[in-house]
Amino acid sequence: MSEQEPLFADGKDLPGFHSLLGYRQVSWEENEAVLELELQPRHLNLGGVIHGGVLTSLLDIVLAQAGTHCPYHGRMRKAITLTLTTTFTGQCSGGTIRVTGRKRAGGTRIFNSTGEVHDDQGNLLAIAEGTFRIRSGSDKPEGVPI
Repeated sequence: MSEQEPLFADGKDLPGFHSLLGYRQVSWEENEAVLELELQPRHLNLGGVIHGGVLTSLLDIVLAQAGTHCPYHGRMRKAITLTLTTTFTGQCSGGTIRVTGRKRAGGTRIFNSTGEVHDDQGNLLAIAEGTFRIRSGSDKPEGVPI
């Protein structure tokens, strides 16, 4: 979607669980995806810092997106997570976080991605690595209708 506005760029009309997170799609292109999330009280744990489940969920989404770019408007490719490892490296309790995923390797159906989360001061909050499988029907570049 590099030449057109990314899907869900305004953070509205996100499907299912994605709407609970409330992120905004900054970019989504071949081998890379970027999300942003303005932290709200619902994203914080009992200690008042961003919940690890929020970080892990965002990393899972962006790492899968990194390997499923679809250049056709109104269509998308889908993947399922096979493995996901997250390492937490920092904390924050407000502002906007940025989540970046990059596809590193892969074949026709299985791929590996890595990602990072940074706060708005550039501090590293978490890193992740995951392996994903392209869902049946989504394996062609034209993907499936949204």
